[in-house]
Amino acid sequence: MEHSNPLLRDNDSTQKFITIGEIMLRLTPPNYDKIRMATSFEASYGGSEANIALALANLNVDSTFFSVVPNNSIGKSAIRMLRSNDVHCTPMILSTPQQTPTHRLGTYYLETGYGIRPSKVTYDRKHSAFAEYDFDNVDLDALLDGFTWLHLSGITPAVSPKCKDLILNSLKVAKEKGITTSFDGNFRSTMWTWEEARDFCTECLPYIDVLFGIEPYHLWKDENDHSKGDWKDGIPMQPSYEQQDEIFQRFVERYPNLKCIARHVRYAHSGSENSLKAYMWYENHTFESKLFTFNILDRVGGGDAFASGLIYAIMHDYKPMDIVNFAVASSAIKHTIHGDANITDDVDTIRNLMNMNYDIKR
Repeated sequence: MEHSNPLLRDNDSTQKFITIGEIMLRLTPPNYDKIRMATSFEASYGGSEANIALALANLNVDSTFFSVVPNNSIGKSAIRMLRSNDVHCTPMILSTPQQTPTHRLGTYYLETGYGIRPSKVTYDRKHSAFAEYDFDNVDLDALLDGFTWLHLSGITPAVSPKCKDLILNSLKVAKEKGITTSFDGNFRSTMWTWEEARDFCTECLPYIDVLFGIEPYHLWKDENDHSKGDWKDGIPMQPSYEQQDEIFQRFVERYPNLKCIARHVRYAHSGSENSLKAYMWYENHTFESKLFTFNILDRVGGGDAFASGLIYAIMHDYKPMDIVNFAVASSAIKHTIHGDANITDDVDTIRNLMNMNYDIKR
C-alpha cells in the first residue's frame, strides 16, 4: 500500500523544500513570569530552520526537515511534533549514545517580555546530539536528491566545527544539483563572535540564491585593503529606501549569483507593541513593503515567519510587491501565536492582513 500525506493530494506543485538545522526543547514560564519566579514551564519545540519547515508545511508546501536528535523520549517527541504539522522527517537521525555521548536534546529558556520589559533567551544547547554528531557520515548528494529548495541559517554553523562543514558542503552540493538555496545569517552572540560569523557567512555567499538580512557578512569597499571599510558601515538599523537600495546593489555587484535579498526592519515601541516593514531586492529593483503595527503575544520566530512567507510567495510566483508584503504579513501574524513557528494553515488569512483587511472572516 502506498502511503501519502492527504493534505498534499491536491498539491500539484513540483516544489520540494528541505531545511537542515537543530530542533530544541523550549521551556517558557507561563503568564509572562521571569525564570527566577517560575514554578512551572510550558514545553514546546523550536529552532529557526524547523520553524520554517513547520510554517511552509502548514501552507501546503511539501516540506522536509533534517536534524539529529537523541534516540530517547524527548528526541522522539520533537519528531512527533514535526510530523503532527505535516513535516516530512524521513531523513531525521535518532542518534545512539555511542554516536552522541552526552545524548541530549538542546534546550532553551524563554522569558516572554511585557510592556517595557523585553524578552530574554537563555540557551542550554552545548553538547547536544546535533552538536556532537559526525556529519561526515551523511551522504549529502543522497540527502538533497529530488529537492528544489534548500534553506539554511547562520545559527547551525555556530553549533560546532562539524556543523560548519555540514552547512558549507550542503550549499556546494545544492549548487551542483541546481537546487535553489536560501540563507539567513541569524547572528547569535552567545554562540560565536561577530567576526567569526562574518568570516564564515561570507564564505557561503557565492552559493546563495535568496539572502535574508545584510549581516553578518563582509562587504569590503576594497577586497585588498580592508582599512577602507565595509559598505555597510554607518548604515542605521532603520535605513531609508536609498540607503538600503545602495547596500543591495553592492551585494549584487559582488555576488551576481544572488537573485533576491530581503530584510525586515523592526520598530520597537515597547516590549508588547512593534511595527515591521521590509525591503527586498528582486528582479533588479528594490521594493519597500507596507508598515504593519501590532501587539505581541510571542515574538520568537518572527524572522523565521518572514523568511517562510517570502519563500512561499516566490514559490507561488507572486508579484514582487506581493512577495514582500506577504512576507511581512506572515511575520506580523506569527507575533500573535504562541510558540516558535507560524502555525497558520490559511493563506487567505495572511493575504487579508497583507491587504490591511482586518474584518472577521465568515
